[in-house]
Amino acid sequence: MTEAADRLGPLLRHAVQRLRAAGSATPEFDARLLLAECAGLPLGEVHSASATAVSSGAAARLESRLTRRLAGEPVHRILGRRAFYEHEFELSPETLEPRPDTEILVDEARKAMAAIIKQRGECLCADIGTGSGAIAVSLLALFPQSRALAIDISAGALATAYRNAEAAGVASRMLPVLSNYLAAAGGPLDLVLSNPPYIRSGDIPSLTVEVREHDPLAALDGGEDGLDAYRAIAAGIDAVLRPGGRVIVEIGIGQEDEVAAIFASQRLRLDVSTRDFSGVVRVLGFSRGEPPLSEQEEDGVSIPS
Repeated sequence: MTEAADRLGPLLRHAVQRLRAAGSATPEFDARLLLAECAGLPLGEVHSASATAVSSGAAARLESRLTRRLAGEPVHRILGRRAFYEHEFELSPETLEPRPDTEILVDEARKAMAAIIKQRGECLCADIGTGSGAIAVSLLALFPQSRALAIDISAGALATAYRNAEAAGVASRMLPVLSNYLAAAGGPLDLVLSNPPYIRSGDIPSLTVEVREHDPLAALDGGEDGLDAYRAIAAGIDAVLRPGGRVIVEIGIGQEDEVAAIFASQRLRLDVSTRDFSGVVRVLGFSRGEPPLSEQEEDGVSIPS
């Protein structure tokens, strides 16, 4: 590159052009993220500082990261972190990259947790397949009266989740548990949460390269019909869920009826069905024992802002 190109503006345009030519769906956003990281600037200052000179080291870092992005590595994997809900989460090879759809699950869990704390004064939840800890950490940060079991089959994922809990100041209320689903959970639990693997095994090869080659397979593959995880969670519920407790799960496209039937077989009543930003049913909530709060009662629940 020429000397003139080693300024933010030309570097940004160069990166956008290369990403766009490669067919990137979000070339401007990815280029801004990578350049902000390499130049050590807040994302919002990249455009306003277009005339700022960039060191040769920063330009070289951008070129290296741009090459990785052009090869299909997701931009947040390159950065090593991703914003989710109200925090930023470190990523590692053992963790799924948290996505906006899962924030819908946190929204529903937030309502349930507020109601449980109003009734009992505290809430003990389990986040099955915690990965980066995005679900558990987000909720623990909202509710000081909550505690969480962060469950995963990967020790590496649990280590990442714990570092994220430390960064958010909630590590003292999160217990990492190396376990296959609820096998080592114990109880009684007020709330069971999970964004489990739900992609059919036969569909894995057709996933985008960003997902197929960079998210851990164990966090994607839900078995032949994509429902293995829901069966495992439902099978373990009796041993751990308190009467009146709740279960909230993320699901794949078109899985609502089958997942509802799996939990109904364990005497769990479907009382929440929430759509994602595309109108697809993405989150289901179940309860056992006491009926859910009426709308009138829910109006009196205090949910932290």
